[in-house]
Amino acid sequence: MASKRSFWWWIGGGALVFGIFFLTRVYNLTSLPIFTDEAIYIRWSQIGSRDAAWRFISLVDGKQPLYTWIAMVLMRLIADPIFAGRLVSVFAGFGGLIGMFFLGREVFRNTRIGLFASILYLISPFALVYDRMALYDSLTAMLSIWSLYFTVHLVRRIRLDTALILGMTLGLGMLNKSSGFLSLYMIPASLILFDMRQADRFKRLGRWMIYVGVAAVISQAMYSVLRLSPLFHIVAQKDAVFIYPIGEWIKHPMEFFVGNIRGMFDWLIHYLTWPVWIAVLLPAFTFWKHTREKLLLYVWWLAPFVALALFGRILYPRFILFMTMPLLVLACLTIDSLVLRWKKTMFGLILLGVLILPSIWTDYLLLTSPTHALIPQADRGQYINDWPAGWGVSEVRDFILQESAKGKVVVYTEGTFGLLPYGLEIWLVDKPNIEIHGVWPLTETPPPEVVESAKRYPTYLVANDPKDVPLGWPLTLVASYPKGLRKDRTLRLYKIETFTATNSSTSKPLKYP
Repeated sequence: MASKRSFWWWIGGGALVFGIFFLTRVYNLTSLPIFTDEAIYIRWSQIGSRDAAWRFISLVDGKQPLYTWIAMVLMRLIADPIFAGRLVSVFAGFGGLIGMFFLGREVFRNTRIGLFASILYLISPFALVYDRMALYDSLTAMLSIWSLYFTVHLVRRIRLDTALILGMTLGLGMLNKSSGFLSLYMIPASLILFDMRQADRFKRLGRWMIYVGVAAVISQAMYSVLRLSPLFHIVAQKDAVFIYPIGEWIKHPMEFFVGNIRGMFDWLIHYLTWPVWIAVLLPAFTFWKHTREKLLLYVWWLAPFVALALFGRILYPRFILFMTMPLLVLACLTIDSLVLRWKKTMFGLILLGVLILPSIWTDYLLLTSPTHALIPQADRGQYINDWPAGWGVSEVRDFILQESAKGKVVVYTEGTFGLLPYGLEIWLVDKPNIEIHGVWPLTETPPPEVVESAKRYPTYLVANDPKDVPLGWPLTLVASYPKGLRKDRTLRLYKIETFTATNSSTSKPLKYP
């Protein structure tokens, strides 16, 4: 009877966690404006979903295609392209939630820690932000969680079926992002858990090495699919934009390390919150318990973390999302100790409240008032307060749609790649009365095609940085949209007036707001 009651408690608890997960991930999913990289990935997915010849379109910019492949499927089923693109990350986050349960349970052989790991992932502001964005990083984190789980499973059981699944998980990670290779490179660290006390240890070690080789071959075979595209070589070029190649890094090996590591720790603690970060560190002070398991999780986080600080050329907080997953499992070891030691006491409840309430408060702000959410400044700029944030794009879209009901409309955008024009194209590219053209750079006077268009049709310019708009353009400001809480950053919609000799570059430039 007790076991049956326990079973239903687990079913009910799991259903509650799943329900809260989808509520927090899908609620107001499109409330945050589209971000520059989201516009790119959604537009790629949209193109690839309509033309099989462009299924590898992400390689144009050196990005692996797994995220866009999944988004291409959802684009065929869901009308709202932003919702479809972000739903990929929602599903990836759900896979990560389940993966955290199995990872926590497997590493410490404790189902309770697995449940705590899922709950901590559920309330983690870091996970919440990226489970709600049309970016690669939630999928990267999910695949890294499962790769670590099957790596631990393999070193403890040394089974061929586990090696086969691990190889496929590694391959998917590599097809999604270059950081997926780190899960392969880290496999030797799992020998920390290898049982050297058994009599047949050398035989088992030999089998493990063979199975790891099998997993590596499978992953590389899957990754080699990208070689079918003539654009495959661009991946290495793109990686070099963000990571210093060895030949270049050796000239200044430690020059940027201190600055990078400080910034990365700031992002890490901001997203984990201080109480969870302390919970991550506490297991190190009881290293005589679960020594090897703790060491593996610390190494699995620290090795790529330090490597990124050493070799990183351009860094963003999202790059370390997948690295934080082992830390959440370590924090759950602290939570489990609190629950066992002070369960059913007021002191225990207070400690748990101190641990999780900062995360829950940040989650609440992310869902209801993202402009005030307590996330790192680097991400506040990217997604809320600076030029990459897409405030005003939906309003401009609606205005253009309204104008196109009267006849043909031509729209020029400041830029040919990114938020403009892709943020408009994903909605308007199929409208027969609307033409969208990207222009970069903006010349001192309008190009001839812009002049001709303004004579024949209502013609508009959308600018993300008004400082880049030359005064020689005959413009009338239609609307201005501030970026988040900043008033000095705006998206602006201008109407391009008919270009005449009185406002040519040979006369006094026409002034506009």
